[in-house]
Amino acid sequence: MSSDISKTGQTGQTDSAEGPVNPVYCALDTPDLARAEALAAQLAGHVGGLKIGMEFFYAHGVQGYHAIARQGLPVFLDLKLHDIPNTVASAVRALAPLAPAWLNVHAAGGGAMMAAAADAAREGAAKSGTRPPLMLAVTVLTSLADADLDAIGVAAGPSAQVLRLAALAQANGMDGVVCSAHEIVALRAEMGPDFKLVVPGIRPADSATQDQKRVMTPAEACRLGADVLVVGRPITQSDNPAQAARAIADSLTEID
Repeated sequence: MSSDISKTGQTGQTDSAEGPVNPVYCALDTPDLARAEALAAQLAGHVGGLKIGMEFFYAHGVQGYHAIARQGLPVFLDLKLHDIPNTVASAVRALAPLAPAWLNVHAAGGGAMMAAAADAAREGAAKSGTRPPLMLAVTVLTSLADADLDAIGVAAGPSAQVLRLAALAQANGMDGVVCSAHEIVALRAEMGPDFKLVVPGIRPADSATQDQKRVMTPAEACRLGADVLVVGRPITQSDNPAQAARAIADSLTEID
């Protein structure tokens, strides 16, 4: 495969003897604990990890997190922290003992905030004896297009803004960014091969885009160099989530 889709999970591991690591993370975007647990159990062995977002974490907190992490899959804790540096650092220290594989902040919070978050992840993990999460910076939400950015005073289009924020993130200790698939090529060229690119807005060819505006198919995103593909509703709203997840993973095996 021309893109290294194996660099997923907490350790950034490469292909194993059993084959490449599955880059598909399923977004468990539901406040229903029983449904989230059932989905996590169904998807074990069919996805490379699970994403827990604000909707779930605010409803169930640490206990809910542990209920999902119990499946043994890497967890992307998608809380998009965004506040003054001291507050974000304190939040990261509090979350680090959970040992998520990935944790994110908003790049728009600025360089000092991201640097504080990166330092806090290491400090919190060292204090709790856990492995620090890979720290990600959210660049431009995949629900935003040019007109949306213009409306909030960002004159640059999404691609230019993503590149600007990604450079700031890399300079301030972030391990990677959350970006749309449309920015993968430019980010790889500017940030190098080791900077992690976690890509939401992934839709199989037969799926509706819904509220996402900058989308791409799983195979296309991997071919361009995505490390992790975040897929939610095409899996969770399927009649057979495990089968849907496996079909997405299988669609990546022929990439060359």
